[in-house]
Amino acid sequence: MELEIATSIPEGKVAKIDQQPTGVLLDCSDSLVNWNGGAIITLTAGTEPEPLVSAIKAKYEDSRFNIKTRDPNPAGRYEVQLRSRDTAEIYFIVAGWDPGTIRIASGSDCFTWPENEYKGGEF
Repeated sequence: MELEIATSIPEGKVAKIDQQPTGVLLDCSDSLVNWNGGAIITLTAGTEPEPLVSAIKAKYEDSRFNIKTRDPNPAGRYEVQLRSRDTAEIYFIVAGWDPGTIRIASGSDCFTWPENEYKGGEF
């Protein structure tokens, strides 16, 4: 889904997409976890991130997501959240995390983790 969001940005606006190869597991409950990861989209020189994040928001209106906008978020940046209507799946799309970038942080739906299996580290 991170790549779907990233590749929805028009050609010529993206210099590169760096999706984290691993993420971490966080507890949803004693037996459930969710996977959390992210991607950073580096924009071409002179491309403003906020209009692109607004376009992503518009793309996902009337979709399987509830949308929340924070402008500014606590870090002072424009943020759109795509929140699943039915599960814990969520995407935070933040304009200008670093200059000339858009950051996507994601969390999967909660899923069962085998009892006594180590949850630490990267996945």
